[in-house]
Amino acid sequence: MENALMVVASVLAAGLIGAGAALGAALGNSRVTSTTIECMARQPEVQARLFTVFLLGSAFVEALALIGFVVALIVK
Repeated sequence: MENALMVVASVLAAGLIGAGAALGAALGNSRVTSTTIECMARQPEVQARLFTVFLLGSAFVEALALIGFVVALIVK
């Protein structure tokens, strides 16, 4: 009985970690995207440089989400 409780707790923890990683990535990407679009609207001449920074920022946010999913798999 005690072992079954540990399995349920670890699966629940893995689910919560995965959900938190997905939510954090969604919020992070939306923030990066909205800020980039706002800056491009204000200064169209720096669009190429902002797009490069946008891609890097999105990649870092997604990398953190993938790390969260890996942690969730390790916990399970």
